Amino acid sequence: MFVVTAVQPVTGERSGCLVGFASQCGMEPVRFLVCVSVVNHTHAIALASPVLAVHALGERQHDLAALFGERTGDRVDKFADCAWEPGPAGVPLLTDCPVRIVGTVLHRLDGLGDHTGFVLDPIEPDAGTDDADPPRDSHAPLMFSAVRDLHPGHPA
Repeated sequence: MFVVTAVQPVTGERSGCLVGFASQCGMEPVRFLVCVSVVNHTHAIALASPVLAVHALGERQHDLAALFGERTGDRVDKFADCAWEPGPAGVPLLTDCPVRIVGTVLHRLDGLGDHTGFVLDPIEPDAGTDDADPPRDSHAPLMFSAVRDLHPGHPA
């Protein structure tokens, strides 16, 4: 499972949601696809955002999955309840999720069922910084089977 975060460039409104549909979709050049439900509050923010961050959740991060999966940005500021910092173009980076892909949105794909696909061009870290090799989580990824108990915060 992943948390996608975005920021509206004009208003600065932040949003994020839990997603299960994400995959590498190109090797040369490297591309990454993440899909966001069209009924999710994050969808409108992601459509306007030039950069998205896709954070991989570890098996011990069920609470973070619940925060971004069961609560909606229409009603609450999810970022008030977690640690984050601004990244490229102001996109929120969840500090408890160091395994992530931050990318420039190249394409927005309609017609993927009830989701929009966002094709990302990963942003390379600055050469010579400690961020060149981000730390890897030592625990297993959070799988869909572990979050089946969550109820979506957005309308179905």
